[in-house]
Amino acid sequence: MAIERIENQTTRQVTFSRRRTGLFKKANELSVLCGAQIGLIIFSSTGKMFEYCSEPSRHTMG
Repeated sequence: MAIERIENQTTRQVTFSRRRTGLFKKANELSVLCGAQIGLIIFSSTGKMFEYCSEPSRHTMG
């Protein structure tokens, strides 16, 4: 199945919101599991910015 732009604006916005939430959740999981510091910036089709930043790592290497 090819990935194509969703033409219906309402459906597209709902999908964007769900996928954005899922992406933030996965970024948080990756940060916790691997101790990675993650910054994520997403712009919607209307130009609204959404951001995620993981907590600074409590463990230092070295």
